[in-house]
Amino acid sequence: MSRAAGTCFSLKKPTYATMKIHGKNNIAGALSAEGSQQIEAINPANGAALDGRFTLATEAEINRAAETAQEAFSGYRRKTAQQRAGFLRAIGEEILALGPALIERAMAETGLPQARLEGERGRTVGQLNKFADTLLEGSWVQARIDRAQPERTPLPRPDVRSMYIPLGPVAIFGASNFPLAFSVAGGDTASALAAGCPVIVKAHPSHPGTSELVAGAIAAAVEKTDMPPGVFSMIHGGVHESRMLVQHPALKAVGFTGSLKAGRALFDLAAARPEPIPVYAEMGSVNPVFILPDFLKTRGAEVAPGLCGSVMLGVGQFCTNPGLVITTDTPGLPGFLDALGRQIQTSPAGTMLNAGINAAYENGLAALATRPGVAVLAEGREATGQNQGKAALLRVAATHFLQDEQLQEEVFGPSTLVVAGENAEQLSRVIAALHGQLTATIYGTEQDFRDFPDIIDLLAQKAGRLLFGGFPTGVEVCDAMVHGGPYPATTDSRSTSVGTAAIFRFVRPVAFQNFPDRLLPEALQEENPAGILRMVDGVFLPPA
Repeated sequence: MSRAAGTCFSLKKPTYATMKIHGKNNIAGALSAEGSQQIEAINPANGAALDGRFTLATEAEINRAAETAQEAFSGYRRKTAQQRAGFLRAIGEEILALGPALIERAMAETGLPQARLEGERGRTVGQLNKFADTLLEGSWVQARIDRAQPERTPLPRPDVRSMYIPLGPVAIFGASNFPLAFSVAGGDTASALAAGCPVIVKAHPSHPGTSELVAGAIAAAVEKTDMPPGVFSMIHGGVHESRMLVQHPALKAVGFTGSLKAGRALFDLAAARPEPIPVYAEMGSVNPVFILPDFLKTRGAEVAPGLCGSVMLGVGQFCTNPGLVITTDTPGLPGFLDALGRQIQTSPAGTMLNAGINAAYENGLAALATRPGVAVLAEGREATGQNQGKAALLRVAATHFLQDEQLQEEVFGPSTLVVAGENAEQLSRVIAALHGQLTATIYGTEQDFRDFPDIIDLLAQKAGRLLFGGFPTGVEVCDAMVHGGPYPATTDSRSTSVGTAAIFRFVRPVAFQNFPDRLLPEALQEENPAGILRMVDGVFLPPA
């Protein structure tokens, strides 16, 4: 069909993978470009403009995406677990069907290497399949049944049964640093669709072509599995379009991965709506690595190669990048710093995701280096191309760290700051002063844990994931994973954006009291036709 200000047509899978980049919004499976403002994708490695100009969504297009999502919610939430699981698996199949074109476009838009992006594509498809498995297993609805006790005194107990149901249409904001796994079909989208919520994605402007290709794959899966067209839309836009999307009354929740500034702005905007809605914003972290005194003295130098690799992974552009190393000024410190410094000095500069991120890293690093008491110990190899970030190792005494909150601000890139404390008491003060974190890592011997018996408990109050050794970069997609943490790591420390528990962000509990069995959802019916694990009269019972 045609429109006065643009052309819309249904996406058909047989031709989609070979289509040129069209630069349009995907509104419920139809392409639309009704606006006049456009952006272009830039190759960060050479500054060259890539194919396609991308038209920002108009208010009318955003309204249409939200309204069709609201219409789709009625039918989509009633789809069976098997149907929604089939839809998620079909999305993964369509993403794989895009073949090399998807990887090549993502490489050009992000500067990330082929192997990294192929791995990220595998993770993206794996997440979709993992949530499909979760739907089929079924216990995520958390069915709880308290049967009636009419003979109870002094008052009889009614029959009460509860389970989770989906919230409604959800807005998802793609991340800059993961163009696949935290983007259009990433974990936020997968968990929201699994929960039964239609999704509207705001594509990240750093990789709009990649986003377009994946949106086409989702649209093809919608058609293939006979889902309501409004179950998925994707728009291009900036701050203005983001505000319009979050403020639309059809929206019931927001998923976001990005900076503290942007995440907090969305959170405040959503809270100020006539109907406030939750914003699940993951906003980064400095992810402290604690190297306790006895370990530092006996094995500290062993940590240096792995720690440097973690700092440099993805040119430091991971939300779990270890930007802070906290230890003590004891005899093992010079050897550790020397070993880590030598690793840093041999690290090559790498292309960052875009010119803005590279400039922010350079400015942030320069500002950090001028803070009182901060010394630059080592720097990596110089840049050999555009938008390349080089590694840096810095040091500061715990006394200065405790007096300067700016030393806790994330510098998004390949650098780390070593904080050296004088004694156990000062180390405890540093922990108490830490902001909320996604991760905290501990290296220690048996002697260290005798000397610091409360460190695990203290860090559990500060971070969403604690690591005993190892390095925080790399987040496993599994049932037990927690990728979250106290503010400012996230806006809601009760949730995770990675792992199957992410589904709980997009559902709410509903209780059914004294309902006839035939009118109850299958998950709550007496004979358990859904065949799921349930809590019945206080006891978890597997299906018969």
